[in-house]
Amino acid sequence: MGRTYRCVLWTETLREQHPGADDAPQSTGSTSRPAAPKPRRALLLAAVAAVVVLADLATKTIALSRFSAHEPIAVLGEFLQFTLWFNSGAAFSMGTGMTWVFSLIKLAVIGYIAFLARRLRSTGWAVALGMILGGAAGNVIDRIFRPPYLLNGEVIDWIQLPNWPVFNLADSSIVCAGVLAVLLAFRGINIDGTREGDDADPAEASDGAGGESRQ
Repeated sequence: MGRTYRCVLWTETLREQHPGADDAPQSTGSTSRPAAPKPRRALLLAAVAAVVVLADLATKTIALSRFSAHEPIAVLGEFLQFTLWFNSGAAFSMGTGMTWVFSLIKLAVIGYIAFLARRLRSTGWAVALGMILGGAAGNVIDRIFRPPYLLNGEVIDWIQLPNWPVFNLADSSIVCAGVLAVLLAFRGINIDGTREGDDADPAEASDGAGGESRQ
């Protein structure tokens, strides 16, 4: 009895020194932690956009210094030519009197992409949106800083293919980004890095698996 009494007294002393120890949750091997969110890709988007803008500005500067307006230079015969062209409208010279409208649309696109950047966690979408952002910015720079200025400036185009309007690197970047965006959407990849169908309730999935195992 004396030994039992001493054990009980020792146990009560430990409880007084460490209150709440008995209530501590017991960790089990089955406890699962939520997956860490993917890192944001805003910096990647900005880097891609900067590369596109710099490449577009550099090639336009070279075209202005080395090419004469409307005089094609054959590179691959008639399949690929370099032709300096001052575009005051859209493709195929459409909408030449609405240049400012196209400029405002591109500014709206730039603002919307900047808004999406905080949700961006997909590498593929970061590249695609960065290419669109850089392409839109490259042409908007021409609209603002080339005569006649104030959103009405003429865009410098210099790449010509058969049966296609003359374009520049900014235009090609936007087109390639559109193709990439379609592929990402077709694969079900969202801009936050998730995939379509990944948001299914885990509890429902486990119940369904348990039901199948019991049958």
